Amino acid sequence: MNGDELVKKVKEIIKAGNARMIIIKNEKGEEIVQMPLTVGVVGTFLAAPLAAVGAIAALVTHCTLIVVKK
Repeated sequence: MNGDELVKKVKEIIKAGNARMIIIKNEKGEEIVQMPLTVGVVGTFLAAPLAAVGAIAALVTHCTLIVVKK
């Protein structure tokens, strides 16, 4: 998945509210970031994780998104 798709998908996952954690791996399969998501995370608390995803999206051309569900 490319950078634009990554940001869009992460927003969808957060909005759905059915994930505990998001893990992003680069094209080599190396883990770049783990973002724990809690049930109470809303509003401004989402700004920092989404900014991090945007920065990662700008740096990687292809990545893998792993969603850990409840």
